[in-house]
Amino acid sequence: MAAAGEILRRSLADEVGVSKGSVSGSEELHVLAVDDSFVDRKVIERLLKISSCKVTVVESGSRALQYLGLDGEKSSVAFNDLKINLIMTDYSMPGMTGYELLKKIKESSAFREIPVVIMSSENILARIDRCLEEGAEEYILKPVKLSDVKRIKDVIMGGDGEQKKRRSVRKRGREDCFYSLSQPPLVQSSSSPAFDFLPSELQSSSPFSTLSLSKRPKLQTRD
Repeated sequence: MAAAGEILRRSLADEVGVSKGSVSGSEELHVLAVDDSFVDRKVIERLLKISSCKVTVVESGSRALQYLGLDGEKSSVAFNDLKINLIMTDYSMPGMTGYELLKKIKESSAFREIPVVIMSSENILARIDRCLEEGAEEYILKPVKLSDVKRIKDVIMGGDGEQKKRRSVRKRGREDCFYSLSQPPLVQSSSSPAFDFLPSELQSSSPFSTLSLSKRPKLQTRD
């Protein structure tokens, strides 16, 4: 058990390779994706790979902490050897929620600057506000779209200035979002496919907005 985290970090690093230094235009983004649902893990992994990202997927918050070396075990793997540029985590997971994982990451001096995106199928105002106040980069509704991934990648690749600017815009827009959520929802078409991660189904743009959360259909009943 003492070497479990070490073995996990090394095995996953071997699968995706390592990324050293800052992100440049020619360097792939390395994303750690966390979700207890096998199907959702495959969806997000597919979308990230289509977007030319390196992907490491784990099935729980505790496994994510093991991989990051935040599980209390000593690790010989340095942070630079496991360069993570983005963490995307489901909110509702058994054992440790995405919110609890977010707090652990933001409490870490080594990882607090890593952007964390929360994914959820539930549009709960208090949950959204809590995650954003804790430092989440975004809160996006499932099913995750290719346009969501591309937008987030563009922000991360844009550097700290772009992220700070987006956080400021998002903070102002959240108030508009909460107001819109109190209004009657717009009628949406039920013909949108639930699994549009297949290449023939992928769309380069989405009719839905992260901030206009009330306008996105709730296609799933769980995180």
